[in-house]
Parts: sequence; structure tokens; C-alpha cells
Amino acid sequence: MKLTRLRLIGFKSFVEPTDFQIEPGLTGVVGPNGCGKSNLVEALRWVMGESSYKSMRASSMDDVIFSGNNSRPARNHAEVAIMIDNAERSAPAHFNDTDTLEIARRIERESGSAYRINGKDVRARDVQMVFADASTGARSPALVHQGRIGEIIQAKPEQRRRVLEEAAGVSGLHARRHEAELRLRAAEANLLRLEDVIGQLAGQMEALKKQARQAIRYRTVSAQVRKSEATLYHLRWTAASTELAAAEQAKDLCVREVAERTGAQAETSTRQTELATTLPPLREAEARAGAALHRMNLAMQELDREETRAKDRIAELDLRLVQFAADRDREQKLVVDAEEAIARLTEEEETIRNEAHENAGRRSGIDVRVSEAGENLSAAEKIFAELTSKLAQLTAQRNQLENARREHSERAAKLETEIAGITREVETLQGTDGPDLATLKGAVEEIQQAVADAEMAAIEAEAAHAAARSALEATRSPLAEAERR
Repeated sequence: MKLTRLRLIGFKSFVEPTDFQIEPGLTGVVGPNGCGKSNLVEALRWVMGESSYKSMRASSMDDVIFSGNNSRPARNHAEVAIMIDNAERSAPAHFNDTDTLEIARRIERESGSAYRINGKDVRARDVQMVFADASTGARSPALVHQGRIGEIIQAKPEQRRRVLEEAAGVSGLHARRHEAELRLRAAEANLLRLEDVIGQLAGQMEALKKQARQAIRYRTVSAQVRKSEATLYHLRWTAASTELAAAEQAKDLCVREVAERTGAQAETSTRQTELATTLPPLREAEARAGAALHRMNLAMQELDREETRAKDRIAELDLRLVQFAADRDREQKLVVDAEEAIARLTEEEETIRNEAHENAGRRSGIDVRVSEAGENLSAAEKIFAELTSKLAQLTAQRNQLENARREHSERAAKLETEIAGITREVETLQGTDGPDLATLKGAVEEIQQAVADAEMAAIEAEAAHAAARSALEATRSPLAEAERR
């Protein structure tokens, strides 16, 4: 197998169609660095079926397509074709009918590669087998690139054995053996699968036989069922005919009864029309009474709320009165204690003065007692200040009680006004021909009783206010006396 020509279109730096003739003998390619000498070798490896883009010094297989420059646009595809002399008929049998073989590989951007041998589309595996039979290929040691000699020298025994096998021309046999082994394994797997399928089909046949017996039994039972159903339907038809005759007689009776009921309905409709003419006045009276009752209910609810607020206020006032009584008792006790302390201090002061006249020689002891008397006097002044603050609190509470009394008076006046309005409405309704208003009268009486209770609570609150005022005056007199002292 001899290479006779290499044709490149759009492959790396070869943007224009380029034909490279390989004449008999030794052919050399000479040129400066970067002119594309290595691209020729890579083109040979690529068309022989190289699948690693790293071996092509690229980041992806699409990088073998011309990417353009300042003067030329990029290409969308690249193609490499080689011509092989097959005069000796050493190619595989299905490609061995011509004296020359043209193997081409074409790649389109983002679409992958396609292989052709003599214009027919083939697999990459077919191309690789053609070159493997010739002891060459994309990764054959016959293609020596930069650093390849060092790799061969440093190679492991298995790699050296592969080189020798390619040199001996048996690498294609190994590839075919490997492919045959793969096919044998696939055939064995298919045989195992076939045995499984046969076992499954045998089980299915048993199930189908059982189903066939069931189908035969089903047909027999179905025939019996159809015969029984026909007998049953005949009996049902006979019974239905009898029921139909009875139903026709009942229908005649019902028609006569419907005629009688229709006449009665006509009379009832006439009476209903007469009664309907009397309904509007009654409904108007009912509406007026309902409106009045609604207003009464709203007023009663408002009075209930006012009563609840009055009760809460009375309870609060009672609690405050209890607090005022306790404060008054406490203040009275403080006043009594202050008076006793002042009397004691006065006696001690008189005693000290007498002792000062009698015992002039014991001046130092008298000074000590004078100091103690001064401390007692300071304590009495502190108590007086506390009594003064309590007096201010009682005064503020009295003002609150007066405000509460005024609020209760205003609410009582408002309730009396509402009661007067409700009473007038009740009298108006009694003058009309409406329904009985006994229930409304009872509600008004209950509202009046609630107002009376609220007034009584206001009177009790005023009495409590007067009692608190007298207690305040009683507390103020000892304080005034203490201030005079």
C-alpha cells in the first residue's frame, strides 16, 4: 500500500485546495518554521482516523478548520483526502475492486466528521481497519513526530511489542481478533438472553393453555347464561304487561282525581287573591312596628351599655372610697404619732432647759442630748412632709370624684331625654291600628328602671364623695394644728 497523493481543503493553514504529490522514492518537505510542514503530517494522521483533538494540537476537533485571518474569512468545513495505490489488491475484500483507493474525511463546524472510501460513506472503524491491515494508521510508529523517538526508547515492553507487531504487519489481525471477540461476547449475551426468552415463552404457553381452557368454559357458561337471561326477560315481559294494564286503570282514576283537584285549586287561587289584597296594610303596619322595635332594641342596648359603665364606675368609686378610708386611717395614725413625737420633744426640750439651769457643769452631756433632740425634730419634719404629700393626693382624688359625679349627671340627663323620646314614639304607636305593643311597654319599663338604678348609683357616688370630703377635712385639721406647732 503506497500513498500517491494528499489533497487538503480548509485544513488548518491550507485554506485553498492543495494537492501534494508523493512520487516514488524519497520525498522531503523543506521550509521555514510555521509554514505548515507539521500540518501535513497531522493531516495524514487525521484522515487515517485520529479521534483525539489533543494529538492534533487543538482545544477541540473544530479547530482543524481554517479560522480566518486579517485578509481571509474563516471556513465552515475542512476536508483531507489521500490516494492509495492498490495494484497489489491488499485492501479489504469489499474495497478491493479498484486499483486505487481514495479515502477522504470531511468535518463541518459543530456537526462532526464523515468518512468516505471511493465516494461511499463508511464508518471510522472501516477506515482504521484499512490502515491496520497495512500495518499503519493514525498512531502507527511509522508516523514519527516530535518527541516520538524518545517515547519509543522509554516505552514499556507492551508498547514495544505493539511497535514490533505493527512492523511485522500483524496489528490488523489483532484488531480484527479484538473485534471478533467483542462480537462473540455479544453473541453469547444474545444466546443467554434467548434462553431467558424461551423460558419466559414456555411459562407463557402454560398460562395460555390455562386461559384457553377457561375460555372454553366461559363460552359454555355464557351460552347457559344467555338462555337463562332469555327466560328471565320473558317472565319480566309477562309481569310488565300485567303491571301496564293495572297502571292504565290507575291512570284513569288519577285523571279524574286531577280534574277534581284542579277545580279545588282554582277556588283556592281565588281565595288567595282576595287575601293578598289585605296583606299590604298589615305588612306596612308590621314594618312600622319592626322599625320601632329595632329602635327600642338599640336604645335598650345603649342603656345596657350605659348601665354597665355606671356599675363599673360605681365599683371603681367604691374601691377608691375604701382606699380613701384606709389612707385616712393611716394619715390619722401618722398625725397621732407626729403629735406624740412633738409632745415628747417639747417635754425633752423643757427637761433639757431645766437641767441646763441646774447642771451648768455638765455642758458636754447636754450638747449630746440637744443633738438627739435635733435629729428627732428632723424626723418630725420628714413626717410632716409625707403628710403634706398625702394631702395633695387626697385633693386630686376629690377632684376626680367631682368629675365622675358630673359625668353621671350628664348621662342621667341624656338617658331621661332618650326615654322621653321613646315614650312619645310608644304613645304614637299606641294611637295607630298596629299590633299589640305590650312587649315594647315592658322594654320601656325595664329601661326606666335601669335609669332609676343609674340615678341611685349617682346619688350613692355623690354621698361617697361627701364622705370623702369630710374625711379630708378631718385629716386637714390635725395637719393645720401640726403646722402651727
